[in-house]
Amino acid sequence: MDKMEYDAFSAGVEPGGLRNRNEIKVLIAFLIENLERSLSKRQLFTVIQQEGLANYFEASQALSELMSGGIVDFDLDGEEELLRLTANGRTAMHIETDVPKSVREKALNATVHLQTLERRLRENKIEITQLENGCDVTFSLMDGNDVLMKLTLYVADMEQAKSVRDKILEDPVKIYSQIIASLAV
Repeated sequence: MDKMEYDAFSAGVEPGGLRNRNEIKVLIAFLIENLERSLSKRQLFTVIQQEGLANYFEASQALSELMSGGIVDFDLDGEEELLRLTANGRTAMHIETDVPKSVREKALNATVHLQTLERRLRENKIEITQLENGCDVTFSLMDGNDVLMKLTLYVADMEQAKSVRDKILEDPVKIYSQIIASLAV
């Protein structure tokens, strides 16, 4: 098949995204193989949609074909289906050359970022409380079950509260370190 032949739907695909079914399969296998943490189906489809890497339905079909072909399998972790390449999958896929490097890097970076944010959400507590005039954002930096720091900020509205939450989740340790450095000096 000619690499430039488009045989996949392109709705929702950003410029530079994948419009070839084989490339979509290879990208999925590449992500599964090259991440340090297991990739869930939900994370895969979130990244594909958010980054406009491929059409959602085409990616779903590609994953289904990879699974029915014995290339990809999954393990259950609670309710999450964690994807993994089978032994056949490792030998069958030409991972490095079939997908442009820029797409591979974009997908890998976006997936690592998503997994990091999800881990930070699990490890730390952030609560947004709607008040009569604004919101409180309460952030607890955790070390296991121990609370290292608990900080409550008042903000004007829910939009600002979500922005503060997202900023905290980008690097909670940096925020903690900056507060300690400001108070300890």
